[in-house]
Parts: sequence; C-alpha cells; structure tokens
Amino acid sequence: MSLLFYRNTSSKYHKIPRKVLIQGSPAVYRLKLEKENIQPQRTVKDNIGTLTRMTLGEKNPNKINKTILLVGETGTGKSTLINALVNYAMGVEWEDDVWFQIVEEEKRSQSESQTSDVIVYQIFGFEDKTLPYSLTIIDTPGYGDTRGIEQDAIVSQRLLDLFHSKDGVHEINAVGLVLKASENRLTDRLRYIFNSVISLFGKDIEKNIVALITHSNGLTPENVLKALEAANIKCAKDEENETVHFMFDNCQSTQKTKKNKVALKRAWEVTKDQMGQFADFLTENPPQKLETTVEVLNTHTKLTACIQDLQDRIESIDLKQTEIQQTQEGLKKYEQEMKNNKNFTVEVDEVYTDTEPINGGMWGLWFYEGAVCCKTCQRNCHYPECTVAWYPRDCEVMSGGRCTVCRCSVSAHVKEEWKYVNKTRKVKKTLQDVKDKYERNKAGSESELSLLETLKKNMEELQKEKDQLLEESFQHVVKLEQIALNVNSVSTYDHLDFLIEKMTEKEDTGKKRKLKEMKGRMDKDEGIKAALQYGFSKLTGAGKAKRQRTT
Repeated sequence: MSLLFYRNTSSKYHKIPRKVLIQGSPAVYRLKLEKENIQPQRTVKDNIGTLTRMTLGEKNPNKINKTILLVGETGTGKSTLINALVNYAMGVEWEDDVWFQIVEEEKRSQSESQTSDVIVYQIFGFEDKTLPYSLTIIDTPGYGDTRGIEQDAIVSQRLLDLFHSKDGVHEINAVGLVLKASENRLTDRLRYIFNSVISLFGKDIEKNIVALITHSNGLTPENVLKALEAANIKCAKDEENETVHFMFDNCQSTQKTKKNKVALKRAWEVTKDQMGQFADFLTENPPQKLETTVEVLNTHTKLTACIQDLQDRIESIDLKQTEIQQTQEGLKKYEQEMKNNKNFTVEVDEVYTDTEPINGGMWGLWFYEGAVCCKTCQRNCHYPECTVAWYPRDCEVMSGGRCTVCRCSVSAHVKEEWKYVNKTRKVKKTLQDVKDKYERNKAGSESELSLLETLKKNMEELQKEKDQLLEESFQHVVKLEQIALNVNSVSTYDHLDFLIEKMTEKEDTGKKRKLKEMKGRMDKDEGIKAALQYGFSKLTGAGKAKRQRTT
C-alpha cells in the first residue's frame, strides 16, 4: 500500500516534495514530476504527439546542464539506468537506505511495448551534491518495436521536433547505447535500432557516443565490446582504441535481506564508481551542437520525398513522351492524308492525372497518415512518409512558405486521404487538337517551328525535367555522405538501386560509379545487412497489420 513520504528514511530527503512510498528496505519512493508538452516549431495537434517533458525541481539558469540521449531495446534496463542517474545526481548513498524512481521499471515484453513518444526528463535542484550540473535525459521508447517502419518515422520526427523547437534541446553531451552485459552479439533488431538512430546524427557527434552496459557485475564486458566492433557501430574511443563504456548494476531497488546484503552493497559500489566515471566523461567531453544533426534529419526527409516525387514524375514523363511519340508517328505516317482531310484523327494514349484513395487517417491517437499534394501542379510532394504533420504547413518538406519538392506555395497544398496517380486513356485527336495542346505556349521565336519540331522540343523539355529531378536526388545523397555520421544506413540504401538504374539510363558514368561505390560499401557492411533484414521484416509486418486494420 502506498504511503505519503513522511517516515522510514533519512532526514536529508524530507524536503523533497511529491513522493509516494512503494516498498520497504531500501525505502523505494516514486517521485511525481511536473509534466508539460514541448510545442514543436511547427503546429501539431496535441493528440498526435506533442513532445513530453517531465521535470524534477526548479531550473537555475546560472547552473550548467548536461544532456544525455538514451537508445536501446525494451528490457535492457533503460528505465533503471535513468533512475540510477537521478539517484546519483541527488547524492543518494548506500547508508541512506532509500531509492527514488522517476520511471517505472520495465516489465512488458518488446511486443507489448506501447510507449511511442520521446520523453525528456529534467533533473534540477541537486547541483553540487555529486554533480556540478543539472541533467537532461532523453528517452527514445518504442524505437524498433514490432509496430513497423511507420512507428520509427514517428520517433525520428519527434527527435527532429525536439532538436528544432525553440524550447527543445540544441546540444548533446552523450548518446548512450544501452546494452545488457550478457549480449554476445547484436541481434538484427538491435543493429537496426542503433543504425537507425546513429544515421540521424552529424559526423561531429561520434566522440559523444558511448556504450552504457546494464546488468553488469563490474567486469569488462568483452563480448559486448566485440559485438559493437563487429557491427561497425561508430562510438567514442579511449586511448587504447577501445569503445568508451560504463557499467551499471540493475539491482539498487532490490529488497535487502541478510543473504543478499553484501552482494547488493558490492553492486551499489560498482554502479557508483561507474556513475562517477560517466560524470567525468560528461564534464570533460565538450557538448555537440545539433545544427548538423537537424540538417541530416531534414536532408533524409527531403531525399525520401525527392525520390518518391522523381519516381512519380518519371512515370508521368515517360507516359507523356509515349503520347508525343505516338502523335509524331501518326503525323508522319498520314501527313499527305491530313492535308486533304482537315478532320483526320490520330489515336494516342493520352496521359491524365486522377486521384486515388489511400489508407490514411488516424492510427490510434498518434498520427495523421496521408499525402501532402500540390493542387497547382498535381504532384504528391510528400508520400508515403508524411505521418506526423496535421496540415501541409507542418510538413517537413515545407520551408520558407514554399514546398522544397515542387517549389509551389504552401497554400497550394492539401493533406488528404488521397494521392495523385498517372493514368492513360485511348483518345482520337484531330490536327487542331494536337496544335492546341502542344503549341499553346509557344514563344514568339518559336512560332515558326513546325508541329513536328514543336513535338520534338516538348520531348526534350520533358527529358530535361527528368534529369533535373534526378540531379536533385543525387545531390541529397552527396550531402548526406558529407555530413551524416552514418551514411551507410537503411534509409539511404533503399534509394541507391533506383538512382543507379536511372544514372545508367542517362549514361552518366561518373555519378553511377559514385553511387555504386556507396552501395558496394554497404553491401560489405554486416551491420547494414542485419539492419536491412530486420527492417524488411518490420516493413512486411507493418503491411500485414495495416491490411488487418482496413479489413
């Protein structure tokens, strides 16, 4: 039974408000934190996932703050680690016989994990107890769980919101990869999680990435370190070129008995010693600003949107070029007959744009899935990855009041449960119909061109548009290679085959060679292979789940 915090503990904690007793020795107390929402830079409805910030104590603007981002599977002891950081900051000692919790211990399995939002914990008011600074701890629950690729897009977007918001986080002191000491190898799932998160950051963050080993007995976790090395996970290195790591036990809240008291005290001392070393790392290692990381996140988004738009536009352009080619052939074949018959017609596959419903809308209470489309140029500017923006103005591909994909104004866009699709229909066109369609916008200097020459010019202009879109996509990949810590990522790999194919068609050997070199490096990366395998299983699983939701 829960009791108010007024007995059975050291007097030095009596002034801490809002505590509830959970159990006996040590006396475990649940701290009730102040909860608030961090409003993203762009407007997002509360029920689709504003960022959550939980605060203990009051911020002193004159004190330094250190920020830690934690990444790991459900069940690795991430929640216990957060509680351990809080207790260390509060100056809790073994002799105090107390333990404080701000996060409930993880009890659910990976498949049952339903926490989706990024949560920010702020620990104020305990500066100069054991740490000369306050703490901000960012937890990323739900990454890589069984709900599919769409869920991961939400978590990534939450991080972008957090790093981009005025009252969010703008620098990071440490990215902690949380693993159990018993890990002999990184599972495909864990490789996928680490790959997905690390690929979000800029190259400048590598010296801030550390391994946080839970359920440790204090011995060097050789197997874990070898597994990280084998998986090619980029981390900070010490003077011996070993992955920087810190070890923590997970039994601080375990009830003390005569039989286990000695072992528990030894475990406490291991964790306290490692907490001190981690604190020194945070003190000595300079923080990294997140401007480059925000740029990486935005570039990933723009690359995906650009590739999708490129695929749609190539399909449309190819169909239009086929229509023009059919028209050219018809005009050439029946040129003499047309001179004698003004009503002569030629049959072509006319291209037109239609709309098609998609399985969008709300998924639970988390996001609005739909396509951001431009009604002016009839394009799908962000689909299918647009899952968190409620309105077009909130979409990541919008910048400065315009769309970065089609260049039209934000006001020309809608977000609905439909998308544009290219279709063709058999039609018969007269000579006048053809002239009306292809000569409508001829400039004065072009007015003397014959109809066949006009058609040829239209073909060339469509090819230029295709080449320009392909070049934009290529430049996004080049930019990621320049600024991303891990360009060998699942999200980048997915686009390479398509770009290589199109560069082959264009006969651009230089760009094709560069893309093939990138893909070759990824094909040799065992970590990428494992992440791709798990990502594919999630993708197929998500598709199955979506079909079940719509039947």
